[in-house]
Amino acid sequence: MQGSVSWKGDGFEGQTSSGKSFPIYNEEAPSPMEMVLHAHATCSLIDVVGGLKERKENLTEARVEIESTRAVQSPRVFEKIHFIYVIRGDVPESLVERIIHHSHDKLCSVGIMLTRGGVELTWELDYQK
Repeated sequence: MQGSVSWKGDGFEGQTSSGKSFPIYNEEAPSPMEMVLHAHATCSLIDVVGGLKERKENLTEARVEIESTRAVQSPRVFEKIHFIYVIRGDVPESLVERIIHHSHDKLCSVGIMLTRGGVELTWELDYQK
């Protein structure tokens, strides 16, 4: 992967090698640490929704609520991350749980990078058919 980040006076702008641009760290854009946390949640939720394959059409809601704890002193790295997966729809709960486990163990590069770096990850599933 390649890209760039430029200072824009009131914040920063990221640019991917494919031409996508996005604001970073201004009045309306997330900080780098917020982006990492949300990238982790998004990565895992992509795995969950994608893992349901044709059953994802039965989803009425899929989201991840995020809680985190950072170190008090600099560098203020993440110490703990807790996800609450909110899944609504006619999909097997046991399948969703297996996919979440697989996401954290094998698929979600962002999360695996964080946990290998020492972040404690926990999660729970809030499921309703």
